[in-house]
Order: sequence, then C-alpha cells, then structure tokens
Amino acid sequence: MKPVLILRPRPGADETAARARALGLEPVVAPLFAVRPLPWTPPDAAGFDAVMLTSASAARQAGDGLTPFAARPCYAVGEATAAAAAEAGFADIRIGPDAGAALLQMMVEDGVRSAFHACGEDHLELTHPGVSILRVPVYAAEACHSLPPEGAAALARGALALLHSPRAAALLAALARDPSTIALAAISTRTARAAGEGWASVSIAPRPRDEALLELAAKLCQTGGP
Repeated sequence: MKPVLILRPRPGADETAARARALGLEPVVAPLFAVRPLPWTPPDAAGFDAVMLTSASAARQAGDGLTPFAARPCYAVGEATAAAAAEAGFADIRIGPDAGAALLQMMVEDGVRSAFHACGEDHLELTHPGVSILRVPVYAAEACHSLPPEGAAALARGALALLHSPRAAALLAALARDPSTIALAAISTRTARAAGEGWASVSIAPRPRDEALLELAAKLCQTGGP
C-alpha cells in the first residue's frame, strides 16, 4: 500500500496522521506551512452578536484575546474548529456547514447582525448583506520555500498527496518537480482546481471533511488509482 503525504500545518497534520493510521494507512507528515500567531488588538466584545471561526488555527493562535468573547455564541466551520473553540473557552458553539458562506447564512437565520471573525492572514473575504463582519487576522501560515525532505522522499515512493486547501494545492504545484508522477486527493473541487493540471491523477473527496478525504485516500491506496 502506498503512503499518504500530509501537507497541512501542525497540529492539524498530526490529527490527520492519527486518523490515517486508524484506517490502516501509512502517513508521512511534511507540512508546507508553519503557523505562527500574529500580534493583534481585540475589539470591544460588546459590539458583536457572535464570533465566527473558519479555522481551528485561529482559535489556537489567538491567545487570550478571545477571552472577552467567550460569552458570545461561536459559529465554527466543522468539528475540528469547534473543538479548538471549546479549548479556547467558548461554551455556546454552533457547528455550521463546511463552507464559510453557508455558515454566514446560518448566522443570519439565527439573527446575528454583527460578527467578529478571527481569521488567518490569508483568508477568504466572506460577506453577506445581512451581517456586518469585522475580520482581524490572528495568525499567519508561512509557506515553505521547498518541499520538506520527508515529503520529497514520500513522493519518490509513490505517495498519494493529500490537499486540504487551495493554498496548499497551489504551493505544491509550484514546488513539485514532475507533477505527472504525483497522484492527488483533494478535500474539495476548489482545492483540486487550485492545483492546476498535469498530475498523474486528481481525486476529490465527496465531502470537504478530513474524514472523507482519508476514506477516499484509503480506497485509492488499496486500488492504486481513482
């Protein structure tokens, strides 16, 4: 069975690796990004109906700045982000759909009119006419200038590369010496599109979840192809 190459930042990469092992896969962790906190000044929590989190890294890297918001409802994309929000001290956590736009719609339907979005330096500008959003970058994911050695070695062994974001897809495309020898498994259509063309194969998870991506990877590694 071919190994699976995990390119997302830690600690998410380690969580994916644990899930991969549980499925009988051989994970190789080689993050393309290093996450670090950014200095930021929290706005007055009294001016917001809710907090919006579209990344677990935001909850993990924001530090004590989120403490004044802990009494507000926290809308989180996915289970991993919700778990990170709970660790950050939020009690009222509402898990929304996988896409940020759908999460915004959920917030509007719940009557949220103003939201604080703690986000990454690189983020989507999500908007909705029914809600005012203040975005404050609280972390940065700094890209590697070359593929980590363990990642290059895994690809030389025929590893299936897992893509968790469009940014990771675009970076791998820039770093890969010969894409035609690399098989990809992408977490979403948008992520697959960001990788471009010329790969040995590109498969897309049925749902934009880490669990679904790994289930796809298990099938691909067992069969040797899409």
